Amino acid sequence: MSSYMTAAEAAAALGISRATLYAYVSRGMLTSVPADAANDSGRQNAPPSDHPSRPQSRRYAAAEVRRLARRKADGKRAGKVAQKVLDWGVPVLESSITLIADGKLFYRGQDAIALARHASLEEVAALLWECPPRRVLEASAAPIAVAQWSAWLKLWSAHSPLERALVLLPSAAAQMPRIWAQGRDAQLETGTQLMRLLAAALVGAAPSSEPLHRQLAHAWGVRSRAQAELLRAALVLCADHELNASAFTVRCITSTGMHLFGAAAGGLAALGGPSHGGETTRVAALFDEAAHADDLHRYLAQRLAADEFGATPKLPGFGHPLYPGGDPRARLLLDLLAQHASARSPMDEVDALAHAVAETTGARPTLDYALAAIERVLALPRGAAFTLFAAARVTGWIAHALEQNADGRLIRPRARYVGKFAGESGDER
Repeated sequence: MSSYMTAAEAAAALGISRATLYAYVSRGMLTSVPADAANDSGRQNAPPSDHPSRPQSRRYAAAEVRRLARRKADGKRAGKVAQKVLDWGVPVLESSITLIADGKLFYRGQDAIALARHASLEEVAALLWECPPRRVLEASAAPIAVAQWSAWLKLWSAHSPLERALVLLPSAAAQMPRIWAQGRDAQLETGTQLMRLLAAALVGAAPSSEPLHRQLAHAWGVRSRAQAELLRAALVLCADHELNASAFTVRCITSTGMHLFGAAAGGLAALGGPSHGGETTRVAALFDEAAHADDLHRYLAQRLAADEFGATPKLPGFGHPLYPGGDPRARLLLDLLAQHASARSPMDEVDALAHAVAETTGARPTLDYALAAIERVLALPRGAAFTLFAAARVTGWIAHALEQNADGRLIRPRARYVGKFAGESGDER
């Protein structure tokens, strides 16, 4: 079996005309080599060369042609659609939790921006979980002894909020007597306890039934009521964002029958990645670099020019694919932050960077930028931006888990195999 095909053989294998074959090459879908080069490669069965001035004198790697043929076959079975839906594409499953449309965000049909102006995270959790607010506010405390929790916190006090939470959630799960219960009431109680324990683990404090924005304000020494209200608004806007990586992870884990604590631990791990909630750390680093730049515009030009060797330039915290006109969550939070920032805060630096990036690239700030700005301007502990994100997003994960449980089906997509088969190795002689 030859490792190369003629144009006629490749076109026949793909079920296309030679003109389409040459178009595939020009679009980068296939590569070709001169026939003489194929002959010189030592493959004894390479076909004889056509006239060198003709396209037919090119040869096509057989393995590459067969991989493309398999992709085309999958395409007829919606394989191409499946690939597109995993990358900011068309919807992949049905949900009644969150809608992102026309530059707006809705929780159960209610405008999230409007909710952020007055609602608490607990009220939004009740909305997302479809239960009365008092069910969240009056849930019983987690059955974990204060001494036990304090001992755990002491062991992990030197670690980051993410690391501490990833350890303490499974530890707490082992203490929960109703963690596997599937009844609606038990699930709501477990969800509320999970929400409180995660927040406590993130900030390194004892679990509390106090509204979460007040817990964070107390842990971070925020005494201004207006600034505490800013934390409340940020939590509401972080509660859910449709089928992002962490929510999809939670749904996949839940679909296997895993309990809420296990699903949330998976969601937390996904959230911590630098392309998800962990982007807040990258934005914080961007703030540090920009603050030390002698010329902000020159710094941005150099930063963008060096970005990933020709890839589309992208700065952390800017440009959201689902909000071409700008992330409304960031817009509200930055407006509120400007209203409540102290005179000596670095708010001017935050605004200057956002304006400079807009002038340079046209990109607008995202939620990650706004959260990192809150951390910087209010002088919160390092990692507070991620804590805001994670402490709030667990409410959305719980809503997705409850919805997935009600659906009852295992999430099990298929993969398109593009590897080698026996006889297609490049080592053929």
